[in-house]
Amino acid sequence: MRRCGCCAKARSDVVHADAMSPRQKSLALLTLIVAQVLEIVDMTIVNTALPAIKAEIGAGSGAAQWIVAGYSLAFALLLMAGGRLGDSFGYRRMFLIGVAGFSLSSLACGMAQDGTQLVAARLAQGATGAIMGPQVMALIQVMFEPLQRVSKMALFGIIGGLAAIAGPVLGGLLIKADLFDLGWRIVFLINLPVGVLALVAGWRYLPRAKSARPGGYDLAGMGWFAAALALVMAPFAHAEGQAISLTAYGLALASVPLGWIGWRHVSARVAQGRVALFDPALFAIPTFRLGLLSSVVFAAANGGFLLIFAFALQAERGQTPLMTGLLHMPFGLGAMVGIGVLGRHFLPKLGRWVLVIGGGVMALSCVLVFGGIGPWMLSWTALVPVLVLAGIGMGLATGSLGPITVAQVDRDHAGAASSLLKTAQQLGAAVGVAVCGSAYFGGVVIPGLRPLLLAAAIIAGLELVCVAVSLRLPGDIFGRRPAHAAG
Repeated sequence: MRRCGCCAKARSDVVHADAMSPRQKSLALLTLIVAQVLEIVDMTIVNTALPAIKAEIGAGSGAAQWIVAGYSLAFALLLMAGGRLGDSFGYRRMFLIGVAGFSLSSLACGMAQDGTQLVAARLAQGATGAIMGPQVMALIQVMFEPLQRVSKMALFGIIGGLAAIAGPVLGGLLIKADLFDLGWRIVFLINLPVGVLALVAGWRYLPRAKSARPGGYDLAGMGWFAAALALVMAPFAHAEGQAISLTAYGLALASVPLGWIGWRHVSARVAQGRVALFDPALFAIPTFRLGLLSSVVFAAANGGFLLIFAFALQAERGQTPLMTGLLHMPFGLGAMVGIGVLGRHFLPKLGRWVLVIGGGVMALSCVLVFGGIGPWMLSWTALVPVLVLAGIGMGLATGSLGPITVAQVDRDHAGAASSLLKTAQQLGAAVGVAVCGSAYFGGVVIPGLRPLLLAAAIIAGLELVCVAVSLRLPGDIFGRRPAHAAG
């Protein structure tokens, strides 16, 4: 079978990572964790500040939506480009450029005088986050062997979950404290000292590694795939709280031919020995291909679950936003146990079965949670253990997907592989929110079936698809890599 691109070339530039001591690797990992927290918190912290932002600078509803969605959209569209830049010019270099750009755009957010300026700065945040983000997983691939990555990525999963939960809480505390009379602006300006810390630590501790493949750009490939992703994600960017129109679904279908053109484009460039956005031969690796598909499906299920859960608690049971936030904590606790304890321990031993068990547990508990919130009216003492179980299922699956997907990918493709994985997760979450939101908010009607249970059935079905895909994974995921994936 054909080898991926130029994998046969010597990787002299990766020696720096291989020669790192355990202490150096630990410090580098801590640096990457700081960057991940910066990225995740900024996706959620702004939600708390929106009312204050609208009141002070007069941002209308459209601007308010883009202040939230613009970041995620720019982030998703440019992820693949960010991964390729890391492969070409070095993961450490692009990490530092991404962190610097993210910090400067955070400063621009904090200095914005109107809604238009803030939206532009948020788009810049998302774009620079897309340069920074793929380098994190790429550097983990470079520094650690496949089995070592399981525990490291489990740590990232735990901290990522805590960061996502902490974002809105931290935003509320900062605004209430009104530090230096900055009001809502502090939620963006707080990124500056964190960014400086990440820059200094990144310069000192991260290895100078990059792919041995030829460097350069594939602007046409970036354009084709960005256009395809835009058609899928842009119409769904403001899906929360409303059904999705047929036009949105039509645009999503229109992305298929653009994606096909992009695929043909990168295939032709690789065949000609030219620089491409990614090497299609990556998809010949079963663990990568099936892991990526599972990531899309699971992200769709998880995104839909979290959306409907938050709305249903308030609409079906009349809970306050504060109580709704508190009821996310059992789910988050279960997720951390699933990622950091169970998944970390059992993934090296059981391989694909961790994904199968996680998806099955999540499918069952999703139906129990939504049925308990709605028609069955379970008490909170009965519902909380089910939420913990749902979190464990989610943690088992999401904590396993990253290590499994990149387990047999050569280090020369670390940037491209990590960006494709993150893009798959972003895409899946957007589509899941759209489809499940349409089911719950009335876009799809099935006589005799309550919208909440319809949404639960869709999410459970997605989880079972993930289980079916996972069963096709090879038994020896972390063993000897296939010839076409070896470096």
